[in-house]
Amino acid sequence: MTKDSSVVELTLESNLKNVEVADEASRRVTTTAGFEEDEREQIEMAIHESLINAIWHGNKNDENKRVWLRYQILPDRLEVRIRDQGDGFDLEAIPNPLEEENLLRVSGRGIFLIRTFMDEFRVEKLRE
Repeated sequence: MTKDSSVVELTLESNLKNVEVADEASRRVTTTAGFEEDEREQIEMAIHESLINAIWHGNKNDENKRVWLRYQILPDRLEVRIRDQGDGFDLEAIPNPLEEENLLRVSGRGIFLIRTFMDEFRVEKLRE
């Protein structure tokens, strides 16, 4: 990790094409922060999945809504915050993709991947 603290912020329209913009930003930030290649790939995948969820599930692909992405490189960690304009959801209500009835589903693995690749993951509903 870098010794300095720095912040990168992006505001994106809710369009899945903008995930590519965030992917490039994630590559640059994780490289600047000094992560090894395996760690970079895991962090970048978690951010990628989070952005898809924010755009598709949170904002319902409504291009009038925005997604905010904030990276903060600190001396001992990288903090990533993603915010959408959706109604929120109950994290505990998300089905486990490893349960037998969910193994063949084509979706539902994003949260699982995020939890697997990140040291900490939270979902919070902000007061308006």
